[in-house]
Amino acid sequence: MAAAGSDSPPETAENPAVSRKAAIAACTGTAVEYYEFGVYGYMAAVIAPLFFPGGNPTAALLASLAVFGSAFLTRPLGGIILGRLGDRIGRRGVLLTTVIGMGVSTALIGFLPTAAQAGIIAPILLVLIRLAQGFFAGAEVVGAAAFVAESAPAHRRGFFGSFTPVGVALGGGTAACVCGIVTLLLSPEALQAWGWRIPFFLCIPLVLLSCKMRHNVEETPEYQEFLKKDQPPAAPVREVLSKHLGKVARVVILAFGQNVGYFIGIVFMNIYLTTYLKFEKSHVYWMIASISFIVAAMMPFWGGVSDRLGRRRTLAIGFTGYIVLVIPMMMLMNGAPVWLAALALLVATLPMPIIQSVGYPTYAEQFPTRIRYTGMAIAINLGAIMGGGLAPFMSSALISATDNLLMPGYFLAGAALLSLLSLLFLKETAGHQLER
Repeated sequence: MAAAGSDSPPETAENPAVSRKAAIAACTGTAVEYYEFGVYGYMAAVIAPLFFPGGNPTAALLASLAVFGSAFLTRPLGGIILGRLGDRIGRRGVLLTTVIGMGVSTALIGFLPTAAQAGIIAPILLVLIRLAQGFFAGAEVVGAAAFVAESAPAHRRGFFGSFTPVGVALGGGTAACVCGIVTLLLSPEALQAWGWRIPFFLCIPLVLLSCKMRHNVEETPEYQEFLKKDQPPAAPVREVLSKHLGKVARVVILAFGQNVGYFIGIVFMNIYLTTYLKFEKSHVYWMIASISFIVAAMMPFWGGVSDRLGRRRTLAIGFTGYIVLVIPMMMLMNGAPVWLAALALLVATLPMPIIQSVGYPTYAEQFPTRIRYTGMAIAINLGAIMGGGLAPFMSSALISATDNLLMPGYFLAGAALLSLLSLLFLKETAGHQLER
């Protein structure tokens, strides 16, 4: 509910049709982004020897994961440049640009020559495309979260905001399904010869769908109301860093824990279960796909809970869940039959829909409308670099250095504890009107 004396929300923001269209448009775009990240992560063990040949499989895998992480290096740059445009000219056009850029970059990976065909040029081209993907991704999920927050009524912002990470889970789950089908239908030789390219090509239909959905939505009601009373900021980056540094720091820490949970809990678990615990690749793909869809189905519920219980309390439940569950469930996976490993992974990921669904609307609510896109882009991408780009690489490196298969779990639990502590300094925003 609006605080006393605050401006009433624009009438169109209370229109359920506006909120639904914004949520669907955000969902399809983030699905494209995380389909791409999922496909690369799930196929990392397959393509590692194709682009980084040599006698050491562990070194090739680490090199492939380093390339996976390289995409996160350009995320802040893309977030700053495109986020600045989003604050100055509006959200809608920038969000169309990001989804097209992500889709084209992903499809291009499918056309790349391997090291056997092009030598050193092959990994160089792979890195360059990953950097381009990171550039556009830096403004994708950030802009989607801002778009939904500015199109939803205050008392249901958590529920509608949860559809941004629903796209995250659906994209990752679809990637796992596609990789599972390709692995099931093709022999290992065919998979390495040409089959690994198929999942990258299949992002094109997703991009076309997302472009259609985003073309059919209007600029957000909140941003339109802002323009009636104020001018867009001339230097949004400088304004964020000079006036909102504390908010940036708090969101960075929360985004760090959120990204560690996703990229270890979903992306790295594929490598963990296949490479370290020796489960069949096809079994693991279906396991992760099923869990991703279950996670997606739970997100709107938890988003709605946060509208009633508050963002801080709901996020605290999620981060505490990681601290309590992740280590015992990883211990249970080791040596277990596939059905028990799947059950343990499902239990370990139960905090994920809580943190993912509540995190994005919370981040949007921390910044005023005039610099929301830029503020979120800076903070969320810094957290994503530390929690997403480094997490799979660090997990493999820690296992290699210590021979302790539980190290990824300790990493995740530590990140969750840090994020839990940061909630002590977070402003509660559930039910409040957005600051302009």
